[in-house]
Amino acid sequence: MSVAILTDVTKCVGCLECVAACKKEHQLEPDHPRTWQKGDGLSAQNWTSILRRDTGQYVRKQCRHCLEPACASACPVGALHQTKEGVVVYENDKCLGCRYCMMACPYGIPRYDWDDTVPYVRKCIMCYDRVKAGQQPACTQACPKDATIFGERDALIKEAHRRIKAEPGKYIDHVWGEHEVGGTSVLYVSDIDLDFLCYQSKIGSKSLPSRTAPAMQAVPYAFAGMGAVMYGINWIIRRRQKLQTNNQEDEE
Repeated sequence: MSVAILTDVTKCVGCLECVAACKKEHQLEPDHPRTWQKGDGLSAQNWTSILRRDTGQYVRKQCRHCLEPACASACPVGALHQTKEGVVVYENDKCLGCRYCMMACPYGIPRYDWDDTVPYVRKCIMCYDRVKAGQQPACTQACPKDATIFGERDALIKEAHRRIKAEPGKYIDHVWGEHEVGGTSVLYVSDIDLDFLCYQSKIGSKSLPSRTAPAMQAVPYAFAGMGAVMYGINWIIRRRQKLQTNNQEDEE
């Protein structure tokens, strides 16, 4: 069963209960903002945030848990991978700290833990231990307005369309995450455009791994080829040095 979260922007009051619940569940330390942070509230210590728009709406931001995650596709060691439930999880014991996932994510979600002596990448894992135990994520359980709810993905998509059809004047006729980049497990319905949540205004419905797969498949061969080239250069240099030494000895 593929699980998901549905966030209804029209219901969110900006109380930050989901943010507090996330930090408590994962024992995240207080954040120390850096000048280079993106200003969206996310960091290695904040895995979800609430953005207040100029129009007065509050929009929750978190990992979108793509059905075909670009971050996992870009990871050369499998530190990021998708579970059978559709949750994209992270294993820091495998991570190289290369940050390819940060460059690959169309939503700019993964963040680097600059305060750790051995820094790794951090992001929302949809409280996967709770999900495996048949519970809902801490954030959705904490929401006092049911602005963000948890359930089976197909059922939540139906619920999203039901709300739009029931109140067409309230919502934009679109379910964010139903098709974008191949679909995501974090869905939205809203009365304002949410394209600002991604790097590009229009990211399309085609999954990113399908675009980057040829390049990623070439990585091992590129490493091997570069290694062979460097070995060859080293061999030539050492051979020249040896010949030069032998010539000098002959002259003496």
